[in-house]
Amino acid sequence: MDDLDNEEPIFPTAADDVEFARKSRIDNASYRLAYADEPFLLRDELRAVRLQLEWLKPDLIQQENQIESTVVIFGGARFPAPDELDSIDSDSVETSSSVGDSGRPEQQAIADNVRKNSRYYAEARLLARRITQLSQQGEGKRFVVVTGGGPGVMEAANRGAADVGGKSIGLNIVLPFEQLPNPYITPDLCFQFHYFAIRKMHFLKRAKGLVAFPGGFGTLDELFETLTLIQTKKIKPVPVVLVGRDYWQNLINFPYLVAQGAISAEDLELFKLVENANEAFEYLLGFWGEEEFA
Repeated sequence: MDDLDNEEPIFPTAADDVEFARKSRIDNASYRLAYADEPFLLRDELRAVRLQLEWLKPDLIQQENQIESTVVIFGGARFPAPDELDSIDSDSVETSSSVGDSGRPEQQAIADNVRKNSRYYAEARLLARRITQLSQQGEGKRFVVVTGGGPGVMEAANRGAADVGGKSIGLNIVLPFEQLPNPYITPDLCFQFHYFAIRKMHFLKRAKGLVAFPGGFGTLDELFETLTLIQTKKIKPVPVVLVGRDYWQNLINFPYLVAQGAISAEDLELFKLVENANEAFEYLLGFWGEEEFA
């Protein structure tokens, strides 16, 4: 049977036929192989095919790299590393105020908050480092850190994995403004997406836990999608940790949702508020239990 498995395939591969087709002198668009015809693949009618390809490519590559499970770390792209704080001032932050002297106080307050929130970069880096050390006990196949692949807290998490020689995953998204993957992602595990929906499915497909650091709309989107899926039992429960009590309690009034009858009191148990990386790590370990490390 092994000899048969090692025989040359009877049919030419798709790659073989691409090479054969290139030798043709016919240059009509209709004559190109469909799967090698980029303008055809980009047609609106091929959206379903592109969705499938965007699902398959990262999934197959992670399988080939033997990634069994992941830990997702979300957080703001605008919170810099502590060693970059010298570049943060009132002229470097975005504000809704009109241009002019009247905007200065608000800009200065935002700059001060950005500087304060840079501590979450350090916390995310530490947490990712500890999770990656845990992953390395299983040859780097389980509990692999995955982020959105951008700057800020995402960069910190990928950087923490790299600090201890571990691999990590980055799921970038094409945006109208430039977004490049941070330099700490394992190159073979750096992916780019067009569809937000498929990207979010990949965040959760192998997830054994999700940690949300302070962030903006993107962080909230990913957090609430996960909580909704757990609440509605569309996915199995995973630990969801929110790092930074003051930030989250000021941002979202969870008890108010209960009081208004929008969610049940039990839904508050779907996530855990903690203050720092060490508390987050201990909570994750307690949730997973010894069976996860057997």
